[in-house]
Amino acid sequence: MALVLKIVASTLLLLVILAGLAITIVPRFLDRIYYEGPASDHYDGARFFNPDGDTDTLRPPGTATGGSRGGFFWRYLTGSDGRPAWPRNVPVTPAKPPARVDGERMLVTWIGHASVLIQTQGLNILTDPVWADRAGPLGLGPKRVAMPGVALDDLPPIDLVLVSHNHYDHLDQRTLQRLWRRDHPRIITSLGNDSVIASSGAQATALDWGQRATIRPGIDVAVTRNHHWGSRWFTDRNRALWSSFVITLPGGNIFFAGDTGFGDGQWPGEAAALGPIRFAMIPIGAFRFVPGQMSAGSHIGPAEAALVHQRLGAAHALAIHWGTFRLTYEGYDTPPKLLALANACVGNRGFDAAPIGVPFDVPAYTAPARRATTERAEMLRCLSTPAARALR
Repeated sequence: MALVLKIVASTLLLLVILAGLAITIVPRFLDRIYYEGPASDHYDGARFFNPDGDTDTLRPPGTATGGSRGGFFWRYLTGSDGRPAWPRNVPVTPAKPPARVDGERMLVTWIGHASVLIQTQGLNILTDPVWADRAGPLGLGPKRVAMPGVALDDLPPIDLVLVSHNHYDHLDQRTLQRLWRRDHPRIITSLGNDSVIASSGAQATALDWGQRATIRPGIDVAVTRNHHWGSRWFTDRNRALWSSFVITLPGGNIFFAGDTGFGDGQWPGEAAALGPIRFAMIPIGAFRFVPGQMSAGSHIGPAEAALVHQRLGAAHALAIHWGTFRLTYEGYDTPPKLLALANACVGNRGFDAAPIGVPFDVPAYTAPARRATTERAEMLRCLSTPAARALR
């Protein structure tokens, strides 16, 4: 019986893969035009691109050292690539946050993955809200191993939602639909994603890099550059833009990196130029497609995350984008362990991982000590140690 179930499961998985490959060779089938506008230094009139280059985001990272695309996806989807085991479930005790947090006090609760609740200045802010059980279309995709750190019904009234791009682990239409029906929050995203969001019934303000929206006097959301790509259905690749965000606030800004690779490494400085950053959310997971890999083109790992934190000059930061959905090869707790080693390499303070569903206060802004900018090669040399290499 076990053998029969395994054969059936493998057959279904093969059919899913073949369906995905079929979609990629029928470009009109699921292509969508999410945005139309004038060409720019990151839009060619049809699709967006990274001005610092797209070579590192165009192919599956596991094929960079040889092997076919189909073989890579088969090994990844069947778990036959020698990856370390992950827990099936991670215990979480969901929090019940207060209705509001006034003044310059800042209370943060990590919901999981890139979803974070920030409460300050009487505003309730959510980043990339995803309460779905799976991160993918049609109920497929990686399954959540940690339940959300706040039940959706226990969320306080949400005033502001930031949506970084249109991948399923960052833009969940059903979650946005429920939030919109309940609270009608202001939703800010980057160009084209408003079209995807609109199909849920919600309305979003879509902005280009460098543009900003005023939430109330003294509080703006600026859409800022990062290094990534976008797609919902393979053939609609880069029809919508990806971004990071800066929320300008009295007492120091908030930075949300979204989902990003390192690229030219200059975009954190562009965000920092908008004012001192009191609190940042920086991804550290989904960076390893083969053993020993330290970053992927569209996903920074802990080594580059520590460099991003340094270049932001952020006083405090939360590590996100790990420990919720298994997207790549690395072990469950490898990202925070490697982050601790990377932070030690550059002397970072205040950039930590936190448990899902445990609210914490962000201290008032104090300027961090200035240090010379560390280059990526220097960081990798520092991490060339038995302790770092032992982390799978």
